[in-house]
Amino acid sequence: MCLAVPMELMSIQGELGIVELGGARTEVRLTLLEDPQVGDFVIVHAGFAIQKLDREQAEKDLALMAEVFGDGTPGGR
Repeated sequence: MCLAVPMELMSIQGELGIVELGGARTEVRLTLLEDPQVGDFVIVHAGFAIQKLDREQAEKDLALMAEVFGDGTPGGR
């Protein structure tokens, strides 16, 4: 099963961006997005930002993920 995750775009350099979620940062390719901007929330899958989300939708998605998966620790909620 694959899971795409909403993350905030923190910086852009050419076709690459740095995204963040919960303090963890990673590099993604931005080539599939039209006009990405710092501060956008994007869906990230397999190293690519594949879709933009508005802040409200990203917050809803992240809240649902936290409800389903907890805090990521064994037995965590």
